[in-house]
Amino acid sequence: LDPCAAIKTAFDIAEEEEYEIIFRLGAGKNMQHALDIIHGAQSPSAAKDALKKVHDYWNRTLGMVAFKTPDAALNILANGWLNYQTIASRIWGRSGFYQSGGAFGFRDQLQDVLSLMHTKPEMVKSQILLCASRQFKEGDVQHWWHPPTGRGVRTTCSDDYLWLPFAVISYIKSSGDKQILNEQIPFLEGRMLNAGEESYYDLPIRSDATADLYEHCIRSIEHGLRFGEHGLPFIGSGDWNDGMDKVGAHGKGESVWLAFFLYDILIRFEPVAVLRNDTGFAQKCKEAAALLRNNISEHAWDGSWYRRAYFDDGTPLGSQENIECKIDSIAQSWSVLSNAGDHDRKLLALESADKYLVRKEEGMIQLFNPPFDKSDMNPGYIKGYVPGVRENGGQYTHAAIWLVMAFAAMGNRKRTWELLQMINPLNRGNDESRIAVYKTEPYVIAADVYAEPKHKGRGGWSWYTGSAGWMYQLLISSFMGLRKEADVLKFEPCIPVEWKGFEISYTFKETNYQIVFTQSGSGAEKLMKIIVDDKEQENGSISLINDGNTHKVRIEITNVEIAIHS
Repeated sequence: LDPCAAIKTAFDIAEEEEYEIIFRLGAGKNMQHALDIIHGAQSPSAAKDALKKVHDYWNRTLGMVAFKTPDAALNILANGWLNYQTIASRIWGRSGFYQSGGAFGFRDQLQDVLSLMHTKPEMVKSQILLCASRQFKEGDVQHWWHPPTGRGVRTTCSDDYLWLPFAVISYIKSSGDKQILNEQIPFLEGRMLNAGEESYYDLPIRSDATADLYEHCIRSIEHGLRFGEHGLPFIGSGDWNDGMDKVGAHGKGESVWLAFFLYDILIRFEPVAVLRNDTGFAQKCKEAAALLRNNISEHAWDGSWYRRAYFDDGTPLGSQENIECKIDSIAQSWSVLSNAGDHDRKLLALESADKYLVRKEEGMIQLFNPPFDKSDMNPGYIKGYVPGVRENGGQYTHAAIWLVMAFAAMGNRKRTWELLQMINPLNRGNDESRIAVYKTEPYVIAADVYAEPKHKGRGGWSWYTGSAGWMYQLLISSFMGLRKEADVLKFEPCIPVEWKGFEISYTFKETNYQIVFTQSGSGAEKLMKIIVDDKEQENGSISLINDGNTHKVRIEITNVEIAIHS
């Protein structure tokens, strides 16, 4: 029951002689199609042409944005590997050595494609429309599904559906394509979850009801506006960390992280509603965000950091009151990334995350600490992992990247660079002894790094991880500061003061921009001058023009001391 085919050829080869062998394997839709493929692949040049097309595709796709920085490890990772990992493993194959499921995850691939905004915006759009078609009329979505039939799971997971408006907002801002909101997409229909039922696996039917993408986003947001005793969103059967599936098992548990995430979406979706002349929903977003921010301030702060969640009975999680999981990184990072946290609290939250979660000796950033082990708390299946492995207190790289992004958002250049070097996998494989500890490929991102004492520093779950896409976003947007808004490039780099500069080759359609950054001074405040083709830009950005030419761009950064006035 495990059939295979084998092809063999015998040949003699002399010293210094070359011998080329071409094997032809194919599949056709029917006999005529198969014969056409055979006929088209008969000459030796057919194989060379096919291979050339592969090389050309990847060179074009991965070379649209190219970096040249003082750090070789960063260059290797950013110039190809991260987006290759995202496209090949996450979008196309949906497979890796640790998981070969083939399913689309609603939240997963929506996050993945955000790293392709500069190079493959059409792939971003395609994934958004695909995911929107997996939404039920009630606003929730399939947590994952298998193409082509669409059989998958309906769950009470509380963040899946919110990634649709998150991705749409990001896509519109970057591409300028507002027409995507008019795309008509059908809904799914299936039975509702029963009381106390976390999920069920089934094949839903395609509804006769359709709506434009804007309406799909509204239904997602409306579905998320459900709050518990503390005025925070219900956590359901997980809120990004699926392993915390028992925190809200009885429907009353609340998520602090989800409160930050939802706030970010409400604030950023308001102008989209205004764009559609939907003043009523724009006002609803504004009021809900204000109320949510107040509830976060009142009920999420733990004294030195933000809590992670509340159990059904109101017991806090991610608190100094807890024996395990006293502090969780994603609540701290998203207090910054969402801008929903108070300024002083955000600073203290990052300091606490740095103090209790960054393990400099092992070169890792823990998801939370201490791991779940012997306490009476039952957060869910996450407790089934060995303490210090995967989500249970290891480095979950996805979250580690968010924390580095938060340091960059706060303008902490020194710590951003230190932590970025820490999580760059190439730095785990730069000598024989370190790769013997890491034990996985250093040229792609691994989902997790173990903190468990017997295996600390060991990588796990490589290739098939959303960390690849987020790492690229961290490098291109948070660290190098490159942001595209329609046909405008904006810059806000967070590079180390010690760097004298770096270069970016940026291709916009058929036009190339050669961007050279130079940096001088050592002060905390940045002054920036942008010069395009010897003409200084007054708006601090570049207006992209597709004229087929090569444009020279100089960006001069001067770090000056902050003036203090009495």
